[in-house]
Amino acid sequence: MGLFISTMLSFLLLLFSQLFLSFTLCLASTPAVILPLKTQVLPSGSVPRPSSKLSFHHNVSLTVSLTVGSPPQTVTMVLDTGSELSWLHCKKAPNLHSVFDPLRSSSYSPIPCTSPTCRTRTRDFSIPVSCDKKKLCHAIISYADASSIEGNLASDTFHIGNSAIPATIFGCMDSGFSSNSDEDSKTTGLIGMNRGSLSFVTQMGLQKFSYCISGQDSSGILLFGESSFSWLKALKYTPLVQISTPLPYFDRVAYTVQLEGIKVANSMLQLPKSVYAPDHTGAGQTMVDSGTQFTFLLGPVYTALKNEFVRQTKASLKVLEDPNFVFQGAMDLCYRVPLTRRTLPPLPTVTLMFRGAEMSVSAERLMYRVPGVIRGSDSVYCFTFGNSELLGVESYIIGHHHQQNVWMEFDLAKSRVGFAEVRCDLAGQRLGVGV
Repeated sequence: MGLFISTMLSFLLLLFSQLFLSFTLCLASTPAVILPLKTQVLPSGSVPRPSSKLSFHHNVSLTVSLTVGSPPQTVTMVLDTGSELSWLHCKKAPNLHSVFDPLRSSSYSPIPCTSPTCRTRTRDFSIPVSCDKKKLCHAIISYADASSIEGNLASDTFHIGNSAIPATIFGCMDSGFSSNSDEDSKTTGLIGMNRGSLSFVTQMGLQKFSYCISGQDSSGILLFGESSFSWLKALKYTPLVQISTPLPYFDRVAYTVQLEGIKVANSMLQLPKSVYAPDHTGAGQTMVDSGTQFTFLLGPVYTALKNEFVRQTKASLKVLEDPNFVFQGAMDLCYRVPLTRRTLPPLPTVTLMFRGAEMSVSAERLMYRVPGVIRGSDSVYCFTFGNSELLGVESYIIGHHHQQNVWMEFDLAKSRVGFAEVRCDLAGQRLGVGV
């Protein structure tokens, strides 16, 4: 995911304490560790994304706090199921607090360029790693706006709950960031959660993890391990799409599922199933991505959804007639809503139909108020689905805004993703997080 942002939010939702909260549950003899998630508004440029991913930078991210090093240093990392390599901001500057200082950690170890790890190829590195003057493994991650970050691959101890995971590989990045300490203080780095060999999930040996994001206050929880709770509805699972032959535009380590159709209320979009399937190059895969805020669809599907949503809401919503207004570069269906109106009118539910499971998007999750934009006596709301082709991306991306109040389980052992609707704020209370 590269850098692209067309608007900045002026608010910051701090949803959980920065203190690390965890405890161990014995469920099916497998310990589970639970951490609080928070939604954080990040300035443009503070968390760049690899160009091999979605070419825009959303401005609301899910972050989790944990500790790294010996003695432990608290870090705040963006949770990203669409990236592989975890990295920490290691740049040292006055008044810059959200950094990891390797000089203070006795367990920190830079990786020499003779190490097999240094020769590991990952989609995150568009430029192969190299040796620096100290014969250490030097990594450069390039971004869609031609900027880059760079530093050394290293290892250190990551602390999760009561467990310490020694020799965890990550990028200790020390250049390419904004010099604005206010921006950089928002986050320390990124935790890569896809299925690549260097991802945090793979290095921990995780068989299963889950997260749940509240739709009311956007608080959340991240759980490593089993999630067999009596109050949780039975999950509906959709299998991960596997391919045996490498294709140029198919990300084999992403959480790829098969989208098979979309309904607006009871009306199915009249499109052949083939439009949802990857083509012979791998373009057109559907990825579940916690690192993307909204949901993006390929052009033909987006146009059909847009037209049907407009048809069903024409009596209750007034379309913003401004062809030059496109929110975040890809969301061109926007509406004028009177400032005096406190709630939106009833909206038709949009149902994403996957193989074996469905995800329903309704009410406030379908519309997003554009901050700071007023037209006459109206505020501006935009439809929370966008056209991925306006971003130059040949993929379907299911973002975390549409995962609100859905228990999201990533089952690596059985190669599947599970969904169940749940009040995530109540789930957090039941699990003792944020109470």
